[in-house]
Amino acid sequence: MAFVPANSLRFHVQRLPATAAAADPDRPVVVFLHGLVVDNLSSFYCPLAVPVARAGHEAVLYDLRGHGRTDRPATGYDSRTAVRDLVSLLGALDLGHRPVHLVGNSYGGTLALHAALARPDLVAGLTLLEPPIGGAWVENMVDTLSAAALSLEDSPVPAELLTLRLRKAANLTSIADRLLNRTSLIDDIAASRAFTSADFARLRCPTLIICGEHSELVPGARQLAHHAPRAAMEILPGLGHDVLKESSGVLRGTVLAHLEATAAATARTARAPRAGALVR
Repeated sequence: MAFVPANSLRFHVQRLPATAAAADPDRPVVVFLHGLVVDNLSSFYCPLAVPVARAGHEAVLYDLRGHGRTDRPATGYDSRTAVRDLVSLLGALDLGHRPVHLVGNSYGGTLALHAALARPDLVAGLTLLEPPIGGAWVENMVDTLSAAALSLEDSPVPAELLTLRLRKAANLTSIADRLLNRTSLIDDIAASRAFTSADFARLRCPTLIICGEHSELVPGARQLAHHAPRAAMEILPGLGHDVLKESSGVLRGTVLAHLEATAAATARTARAPRAGALVR
């Protein structure tokens, strides 16, 4: 565990080196972005981050602004600030000069897409697990979070959970209350601009979108897969918005295959002559 200062905050970070036998310094670093409110970096650790490191990719996990053990300021929960947080953190980790492959789950997938559009020079590839990117996602997300905020305001639940010695659940509930009722998180999401087909068309890096068969997010994911030039989509049968928890084996193989393909594409790009360079 480490705490890293970046963009005027202290971020909780876990960094897993690539297995020495398979390590390749030219491979993109794999950076994981988790979902909203009750999620944190631990959701990725065993299902994906450890296997990714064992397969030869350096892995970086961090708690997003306000989540987990990262600092929780009152403001700054918009996508632009999230991208600045990411870029600043990579610089603080001395990774700003290397391409990264972003793996985002749920809202983390939304942020990963924002990062790839804002910094195409930095993002070599995307893996998006159940990303909420359709036109209605902002309104639906705000409604859900607002209802949760009302239920948690002045709630005795955290104290009751501690009484029952359910410390982890009490901590997650307390974090959710503070995020939803004491920060600008809901207002910042409400002010978000929905993605357009033109945004998707600008996406140039290899992108894999993975959704559960019964997920309400499939229509938006299909739009992205249709308009982005290098995007593909995988539908996992029998699942909803729970692919990270419920499909670890299948998901792991799919993600690792995509990472290998992205690494190969990045290596080919690195070896290609630059425009205007003398070719002998």
